[in-house]
Amino acid sequence: MLSEKYIEKIYAGFLGLNIGIRLGAPLDPEFWTYDRIKNVYGDIKGYTKDYKHFAADDDSNGPVLFLRALDDNGIQKPTPEDVAEAWLNYAREGVGLYWWGGYGKSTEHTAYINLKNGIKAPLSGSCEVNGKTISEQIGGQIFIDTWGLIWPGKPEKATEYARIAASVSHDGEGLNGAMFMAACIEDAFENSNPEHWIECALSFIPEDSLYYAVAMAVWDFYKENPQNWRACRLMLEQNWGYDKYPGNCHIIPNAGACVLALLYGEGDFAKTIEIATMCAWDTDCNASNVGTILGVVCGLKGIPEYYRAPINDEIVLSGLSGYLNILDIPSYIKRLAYISNRLSGFDVEKNFVDGEIDFDFALPGSTHGLIFECNNPYYSMGYTSKPTIIINEAYENMGAKLYYKPFWRREDFSDDRYMPVFSPTVYPGMEAVFNISYNKQQGDRLLISPYLRESFSKKNIFGEPIILDKSDDNIDVAIKIPDVDGGIVDEIGFAMDSLSYRNIADFASIKINSFKAFGKADYTIDISKSQREFDSILPFSHNLGAWELIKGKMQGLCVDYCEAYTGNYFSKDISLEGSIEPKHGLSHLIGVRVQGAQRGYYAGFSGKDTIAIIKRLKGKDILLKSCNFPWEHNKEYKLNLTAKGDYIELGINGNKLLYANDSNIKYGMVSYALHDKGRSLFGNMHVREI
Repeated sequence: MLSEKYIEKIYAGFLGLNIGIRLGAPLDPEFWTYDRIKNVYGDIKGYTKDYKHFAADDDSNGPVLFLRALDDNGIQKPTPEDVAEAWLNYAREGVGLYWWGGYGKSTEHTAYINLKNGIKAPLSGSCEVNGKTISEQIGGQIFIDTWGLIWPGKPEKATEYARIAASVSHDGEGLNGAMFMAACIEDAFENSNPEHWIECALSFIPEDSLYYAVAMAVWDFYKENPQNWRACRLMLEQNWGYDKYPGNCHIIPNAGACVLALLYGEGDFAKTIEIATMCAWDTDCNASNVGTILGVVCGLKGIPEYYRAPINDEIVLSGLSGYLNILDIPSYIKRLAYISNRLSGFDVEKNFVDGEIDFDFALPGSTHGLIFECNNPYYSMGYTSKPTIIINEAYENMGAKLYYKPFWRREDFSDDRYMPVFSPTVYPGMEAVFNISYNKQQGDRLLISPYLRESFSKKNIFGEPIILDKSDDNIDVAIKIPDVDGGIVDEIGFAMDSLSYRNIADFASIKINSFKAFGKADYTIDISKSQREFDSILPFSHNLGAWELIKGKMQGLCVDYCEAYTGNYFSKDISLEGSIEPKHGLSHLIGVRVQGAQRGYYAGFSGKDTIAIIKRLKGKDILLKSCNFPWEHNKEYKLNLTAKGDYIELGINGNKLLYANDSNIKYGMVSYALHDKGRSLFGNMHVREI
């Protein structure tokens, strides 16, 4: 079973992945050549851009979302088709997740279209189908970091799983890159010598491959010139540069840059990712790959705070589920550790609950994405064994607040890279609890007020305040999330203010022991309050079709299929009520336990004078039950779809009309959908977990 040391290394590796992305991303466009980076920045020694919040990136999307093939198909060795299912299930076609650069131009776009048109993996990514150029671009190695992280010290397994995952979209040198990076990552758990990682990784690569050749060319040059990485970069440009290989972003030059950074970085985290970035070419991909490796080997202590702090233990993704797109890193590490243990044959129980928030701050330095705000110097956020607010000489009306973001808006980001979209992770009906320790040193009393903020109005709603007048190690600051009148909660936390008079300043500290959000959600989405951001209508993520707001309703229009998803990805027993006004076509549906584009339960109008309950598996609709119902276009109906255990029931306008039994799909989101050409107006949605 994984030791605490190994779990911390997985954590540091995943942090390293995302630090590398954030460092390299601003210098990724073709505008930033090697010479221009050198002339503008010289020697890079930190982030070159200060983001309000870093938007999504394909280098984090793929490692997280493609690994869900293990969640969806059992914690066991996946097949290429299992991973392909994740590709189809978690992507919004044409937007987000990865670069949709066109069929025959973007490797990932090409593989996706192949899969959609019945070409199964691994043929979908093969040289036979796509040709050598498409199959050997850089994606073979940039989506596999997590496959290395779940197999610490087991190179055969890490390379095997990485090859399987990469084969959905890549072949040839692309598969070599997947195996090389996975082997380096797993070897870094046991060895600190960069040359050992490279030797281990090359043992899995054919000696007659270009990948092997470029790695050896860099390694040989390093042995002769161990102090001059720029001379090695010049050698790469001359012998292995982009001009030597076709396509938009070939794997071979970037493989050389990664090996260069690993060797000349000499086992130092910051130096390695900085060299990878200064080498130019695909900067975010290369810095993220080597960042994962160096994060593992250097551990948390080896990652400088100026690189770690801006990550704040939280990233966003741009997959299909807005809920899964909000990723708390320490909680995700629990999932990776669980998967790793189960794959290794340990019968461990989950130490997390899907669909709930449970921040324990157990990993050293972890923040779980909590945000501290204060406009005066008397409060500061520090770290002892857990996040701690230090109050130093504070008086009355000198306040601060600490909060968690369960929902993000466009205004929170500097840009819209890869178009992330979000559904809240916390809803009305749930309860949120901070457990804190209060250490009073001097002063009178401190006022703690739990609160939440509604996103559209920016209105704060406060819970029952607590007055702290003595030290206490176990204080619950709790708030029941109330109805927010069809809006969205985008902050949950507590405000604090000193009640001390001017002659008795407060000196105290507040340690955050845990934060939990749990319970049954019961909420309404008022479409009339919705706004359009990231080209989606809040709080939905859309797949295909054209969506717009029309007089307080959401219109969906498509030629064959479209869907709008929202809600907790892990909702089990659930009742969904939504209004539908069919305008054109014969398919107008609501959905529950929807797990993405490939799986879910749907019910509603499905054919002339027909209503139906439908199960969707592997992207195909399977009729469970239908009956005659003379529905009409241009008439509004209230549909209620309930799933409880194996029982599924459809009601219309208060009348229970149809039921079915099925046990395939246990949890998922809610949705509005058209599964054939048509147009619908969708109204307010009420969601209640049973």
